[in-house]
Amino acid sequence: MKAVIGFTKGLMSMPMPWLAWLGLLVAVNVAGPIYFFEALEAKVVLGAFLASAALMTAIFATRGFVRLLGIGHIFWVPMVPWLWTRLDQIGPGDPLGYWIIAAMIMDSISLIIDAIDVLRYLKGERQPYITVAN
Repeated sequence: MKAVIGFTKGLMSMPMPWLAWLGLLVAVNVAGPIYFFEALEAKVVLGAFLASAALMTAIFATRGFVRLLGIGHIFWVPMVPWLWTRLDQIGPGDPLGYWIIAAMIMDSISLIIDAIDVLRYLKGERQPYITVAN
């Protein structure tokens, strides 16, 4: 539980533009799936988000708030193309389709940011970029 609280404090300590970005990611990956919960796609997105949060919390517990946290979204790598394959099964103008497109765009942008962060970590930027007070 201490790691969950610490990770959450770290997230809330990020500069405002990143907090806004995180808010959008949560809206698309949590609020969207709750709204469309009957759809398989919503359950997959919510499950991938929760798995990512668990992995990122585990990384935080062992390494701190480091750039390696970006690897936590690894579950989105197969999910985004899978969501693409689902679009042809949704009728035109269906709000579910618009949400899936939003999730694919947001999560793809996040994966690019994550890949850059992980590469920076692998190249030696291993110090925590946010310090979380206990």
